[in-house]
Amino acid sequence: MPKHVEKLAVLFADICGSTALYEKLGDDLARQMIASCLKTIGDKVPLYEGKITKTLGDEVMAIFPCAEDAFHAACAMQAAAKAVQPANGSPMHIRIGFNYGEVIKESNDVFGNAVNIAARVASITRAGQIMTTQEVLNVLPASLQSRMRLIMRAEFKGKREHQDVYQVSWEQEDIEATRCGMPAFRKTPGNNDEMILRHRDRSIWVNNINRSVSLGREGFCDIVVQNAFASRLHTLIELRLGNFYITDQSSNGTYIRFKDGNEVHITRQEILLTGNGSISLGQSLPDNPEEIIEFSISAPQHFE
Repeated sequence: MPKHVEKLAVLFADICGSTALYEKLGDDLARQMIASCLKTIGDKVPLYEGKITKTLGDEVMAIFPCAEDAFHAACAMQAAAKAVQPANGSPMHIRIGFNYGEVIKESNDVFGNAVNIAARVASITRAGQIMTTQEVLNVLPASLQSRMRLIMRAEFKGKREHQDVYQVSWEQEDIEATRCGMPAFRKTPGNNDEMILRHRDRSIWVNNINRSVSLGREGFCDIVVQNAFASRLHTLIELRLGNFYITDQSSNGTYIRFKDGNEVHITRQEILLTGNGSISLGQSLPDNPEEIIEFSISAPQHFE
């Protein structure tokens, strides 16, 4: 069939931790769970005018006529995966990356730079996340743009220019919190606690208005740490469903010491933060005394 060029949204959805799943559950059960999850998320594609172009192992590739369709499909896919009851205590998590631009369409497949970027965005996305690009932001309505947050300026292999990568808020609480950007539309959570992060002479809050903070060595991060062991985007701290989570996205890991003296080291993992304590990026706290971030969680202060 002849080739032709058109503008499409290209989406990759990938099941996370499939190798570990095979090791834990065995080939037959793991294969059944992966196939079931792929069907669950794949069923959402045609609901938003999309079409699956290929399924490779634990990954689905789909195309959509516009970025808005891909945006809604990605959110629906994450919600569907989250709703699946875990088998043998093994929940399924997916990550989604998508892009919008000109592609070369041939038969049932698509090729080109926009496809390559979508795949690379998906490759740096973590479990339970949706990531996308500036090209998508540029063509979305304001109501959807408000649900996107610049996370990093990524450098992809083979690309001269850095790519701005955005995270999409897809969970219902996040959607309500960002809808129209107006307090009248914000859902009031059951837990109104807020976190304060202190680094050097700067303080930053995580609360129902500012729901996530990025930490790393690059200037686009909310808290910039001058530490050679820190990654460009090292860690995210997020308020989700009334709780504060820290997610490590680095090579050297994140060290957390709680008030009771308990210290943990996480690498490519997520844990719940409670009370107060200290955080160090890439090095243990004694080895990194000048770049420690202090955190404290408490009810917000109100002054008359």
